Amino acid sequence: MTTAELKKTANEVRKGIIKSTHAAKSGHPGGSLSAADVFTYLYFVELNVDSKNPKDENRDRFVLSKGHVAPGYYSTLAERGFFPKEDLLTLRHVGSYLQGHPDMKKIPGVDMSSGSLGQGISAAVGMALAARLQNKDYRTYTLLGDGEIQEGQVWEAAMFAGSRKLDNLVVIVDNNGLQIDGNIEDVNSPYPIGAKFEAFNFNVVEIDGHDFDQIADAFKQAKECKGKPTAIIMKTIKGKGVSFMENQVSWHGSAPNDEQCKQALEELEKVGE
Repeated sequence: MTTAELKKTANEVRKGIIKSTHAAKSGHPGGSLSAADVFTYLYFVELNVDSKNPKDENRDRFVLSKGHVAPGYYSTLAERGFFPKEDLLTLRHVGSYLQGHPDMKKIPGVDMSSGSLGQGISAAVGMALAARLQNKDYRTYTLLGDGEIQEGQVWEAAMFAGSRKLDNLVVIVDNNGLQIDGNIEDVNSPYPIGAKFEAFNFNVVEIDGHDFDQIADAFKQAKECKGKPTAIIMKTIKGKGVSFMENQVSWHGSAPNDEQCKQALEELEKVGE
C-alpha cells in the first residue's frame, strides 16, 4: 500500500473506534486512536496473515498485550476482512463476540486472549520460542502500552527473549505518555524506555508512531536484525485524530456521547477528504 492508502485506511480504523465505543457507551478510545497507525501498518503491510484462513499454521502471530485497546484492534481486523464491519457496533453488548478484551476462542484473527496487563508479552515470547523450536519461519509481534510496562512481568519476559536471542520477536511500545491515573512519569516513570530494552539485549528503534515512513523503516530494521529481538518505541498522541481527545487522559476509558461522536466523525471525514 502507498502512504496515502495507509493514511486513508488508518482513518477508517479511527472511525470504527469512535462508532464502536459510542455504540457500547464504554471502552477505551484514547489508546486505540494512538495505536491506529501501527495497527494499520501491521495488518495491511507487515503481517503474513489471511482473513480467509485465520488459523494458518504458518501465519505471523500478533498479541495485543494492552488488551483494553480492543476497539482499535477490532476495527483493524474488520477493515482487513476478518469479520463484518457492522459487528463493531455490538462492542461490549451482551451476547456479542466482541467483548471489552480480545477472546481468541471467539474472534477470527485473534491469536491470544489478553487484558491482564503485562501478560501478553510473555505469551508472545512463548510463540516466538515455539517457532524457533519447531523451525518455523513465522514472526511474532506484540503491542504494549507505556503504562503497562510498569508491570514487572514485562521485564521478566524481555530478559528471557533477549537471553534466547529471539530475533523473530518484535515488541512495540505505544508511548503516548498517559495512563488511566494520569501522566506515566507521575505515576511510575518507565523512562528511559529504549535504554531499558537495550539492557535486556534488544535491538531498539525509536520512532514517531504516526509517520508511516518511520514505521516501515522500523519493521525493516527488525527483520534485518539477527541475534536480538527488536523493540520499537513509538512516540504517539493519545486520542490521535480527534481534536478534543488528543493528549487528554480523560479519554483513556470514556466513550463519546452522541454530540461528541458526531463531532469526531465529522473531523475524521474531513481528514479522509
